[in-house]
Amino acid sequence: MWNDNLLITGKEQTRKELLPGPSRYASSVARDRVLHPLKINRKQLNYNNVIIKLTVAGLAVVAVIFSPGLSFAQQHPWQNSHLRSEERAKDLISGLTLEEKVSLLFDQSPAIPRLGIKKFNWWSEALHGLANNDNVTVFPEPIGMAASFNDSLAYEVFNATSDEVRAKYHEAIRNGKENRRFLSLSVWTPNINIFRDPRWGRGQETYGEDPYLTSRMGIAVVKGLQGPADARYRKLLACAKHFAVHSGPEWSRHTLNLFQVKPRDLHETYLPAFKSLVMDADVRQVMCAYQRLDDEPCCGNNRLLQTILRQDWGFKHIVVSDCGAITDFYTSHKVSSDATHAAAKGVLAGTDVECVWEGYAYKNLPDAVSRGLINEEEIDKSLLRVLTGRFELGDMDQDDLVPWAGIPMSVVNNPQHREIALQMARESMTLLQNKNEALPLQRSAKKIAVIGPNADNDPMLWGNYNGKPVRTINILDGIRSKMPGNSVLYDKACDLVENKVTQSFFTHCSLTDKKGFKATYWNNRNMEGGSVITEQITHPLKLTTAGQHEFASGVQLENFSALYETEFVAPATEEIIFKCGATGSMKIYVNGTLITSTNNWRTLLSRFPFKVEKDKKYKIEIQYAQLNNWQADLEFDFGREVDIDFDGLISKLKGIETVVFVGGLSTLLEGEEMPVSYPGFKGGDRTDIQLPEVQRNCLKALKAAGKQVIFINCSGSAIGLVHETQSCDAILQAWYGGESGGQAVADVLFGDYNPSGKLPVTFYKDSTQLADFEDYSMKGRTYRFMSDPLFQFGFGLSYTRFLVGNATISKAEVGREESIGMFIPVSNTGKRNGTEIIQVYVRKVGDSDGPLKTLRGFKRVPVAAGKTVTAMITIPSSAFEFFDEVKGKMAVMPGDYELLYGTSSADKDLKKAGVRIR
Repeated sequence: MWNDNLLITGKEQTRKELLPGPSRYASSVARDRVLHPLKINRKQLNYNNVIIKLTVAGLAVVAVIFSPGLSFAQQHPWQNSHLRSEERAKDLISGLTLEEKVSLLFDQSPAIPRLGIKKFNWWSEALHGLANNDNVTVFPEPIGMAASFNDSLAYEVFNATSDEVRAKYHEAIRNGKENRRFLSLSVWTPNINIFRDPRWGRGQETYGEDPYLTSRMGIAVVKGLQGPADARYRKLLACAKHFAVHSGPEWSRHTLNLFQVKPRDLHETYLPAFKSLVMDADVRQVMCAYQRLDDEPCCGNNRLLQTILRQDWGFKHIVVSDCGAITDFYTSHKVSSDATHAAAKGVLAGTDVECVWEGYAYKNLPDAVSRGLINEEEIDKSLLRVLTGRFELGDMDQDDLVPWAGIPMSVVNNPQHREIALQMARESMTLLQNKNEALPLQRSAKKIAVIGPNADNDPMLWGNYNGKPVRTINILDGIRSKMPGNSVLYDKACDLVENKVTQSFFTHCSLTDKKGFKATYWNNRNMEGGSVITEQITHPLKLTTAGQHEFASGVQLENFSALYETEFVAPATEEIIFKCGATGSMKIYVNGTLITSTNNWRTLLSRFPFKVEKDKKYKIEIQYAQLNNWQADLEFDFGREVDIDFDGLISKLKGIETVVFVGGLSTLLEGEEMPVSYPGFKGGDRTDIQLPEVQRNCLKALKAAGKQVIFINCSGSAIGLVHETQSCDAILQAWYGGESGGQAVADVLFGDYNPSGKLPVTFYKDSTQLADFEDYSMKGRTYRFMSDPLFQFGFGLSYTRFLVGNATISKAEVGREESIGMFIPVSNTGKRNGTEIIQVYVRKVGDSDGPLKTLRGFKRVPVAAGKTVTAMITIPSSAFEFFDEVKGKMAVMPGDYELLYGTSSADKDLKKAGVRIR
């Protein structure tokens, strides 16, 4: 262990600088006479830059040397890369002060120079590619990946993602950049909450409503991110979130108390995916959620974090808090009196790393120790897990020992990764309706029209928690690539939500006789000192640093501010509309009065009315500042709102028979805790699941005009499409398809790819089929507990037809630990090659309180036209696990079960076989 007795040697006024490398402590002063043995507290010595100054009998001593022949790099076990990570962590902990220990529990852990410990950030995101970084591969949103029912391809997606994270991280470090938030080796992915209600804005981040599908996909994600289980170092540390019973609503998540969740719902629906990732994928992190479960905040919940997670499942790794969740203990939930008590409660429950927006509660842990609320040994338990994780990454070792550190930048968005992104986007495409074989479209010289708010919309395809791709193929681009010449007419037609369009007044502005806005930029966040550049902007503001773009020449990508000024003379007395949004700090003044102020970590467009008087002059001023490590975005326009003229649109479409309408939602409407105030939307969630009215009206107008309407619905959640089944000839659910989403859509539209996607969520008819949003009972929710939706879970059409034959079962009666083999013939009776996804569901006979059916197996089965293939699916004993009310836990109980197999969860699409468990 650590040796407290060091020999101090030196010469008068001698200074010895330590050299890099293993022999940096072999000092020439070793031959000097020993002046004085000195005992130094190991917690006070700066071992990284060892320069100690003291005076003994007037002699200035400035060098330290250890026992002859022993280099510092080999002295302490925590520096020995051959030891187990946990051993190294234990040894390092023994040399830390309490304050240093506590700082290492922060999500932004500071460096400890005296020990050579680097700064470390725990918060990065890799939801579908490295998030909050530029020039990366952006894969489809997870809900779209789930529609592929292809966990093998999901593994490829996240193996590619982890390559890009490692390459970008080490390139940044080599270029002298610090380990910052959103560029780290700890990624808080995947989100494996159950998408139990389509109104939840963050459901797009999940793998759908089914525990088994979520488990299969989640395991693939973790293995792709963390690398081979037998590797010496973890590629990344993945994180299963949010533990537990967390799936909306966004607006009440900091105060919500869930105290009526039935044990059966908890164990059969909300916990299985977490259990699978802990026990089958060895995930290294679990994130606890914001809300309370049975009166205890999830990040301070002993039942969740101690009894279930650690005792029952044997989880040995790191628990991280959702950002600000510990602070919520005393600011929102009111279960703690102050930050000190909240910090003690969090650590005692087992939350190891605290994430905050500002102000760590955990910084009060030394005070909590002094007051007897917690002892240092409890803090050491958390720190042991935290430091073990860092050692497992190779964070404490030289890069040449860590193979992952050698991944080159050339892998980032390389052709292979682009192809994986395209293939996953193709496999996510889910055909919901195809009347009279309206699809695939025929290539011809005839014109088609592509209209709608999502047709020419790149950011929509990126989803949320996203990076910025090198290039994006949007849906309009994809369709144009399939058609000759100028045979595609494009018109936006309408907004996603608003029933009006804005006639911009931007060009009516001027300042000192110069049109537009005067823009002034500073390379600091406070508009201080001399400006960098002043220029005139004559078009609506749409500025971003994404892709390493400067707001203006010479303006930094970070740490800058801007002032935009103009004067506007109102042409009439009327109400005008301001539309704006920003990632960063934005304030808008009119005639010196503040009319709006935002401080956001993402761009959320908002609108607000403002009354003006004819011929009156209005001075408009926009102040902007980039914040923290976030990229900078700014959008601004203003003008007069007018009604949408669908008659004018129909006139433009004269002579065109086929119209592709690309609509749905976007992450400007659904997402995490968003200040969105449109009708039908609240806080990032929805209050009405129907397609927004303006889009419904546009589709009706197209139908009334006699057009063949192909509807491409882009969304991260289920939409109530009852009206659209009447007004549209075909409906393709395209999700948020990533950087190549537009190409995937076009490949399906024109028959270059035969769609095979299946719904990972139930598409309800309308909101009347939904229970109260805050009611977490599964009764009446998802395919497992309701049977009358518009489109069933597991449903999706093809351009060919499949016939599922009678299955052969290996055994009709088995013991409680035996598996069953199912052999299911699948015939392609159509004229195109295609892939069917065979699904197997289990139902316990006589279980009146249990699910109608629950997915327990699936397999993608490619079948050539006119051929038959036998799908072999193994049903393990765990497939028959259900909650045992008597024992209070999951168990395989003897009795009769039904195996339901087919092409969707709808009863009409399933065949039945019986099996008995002894």
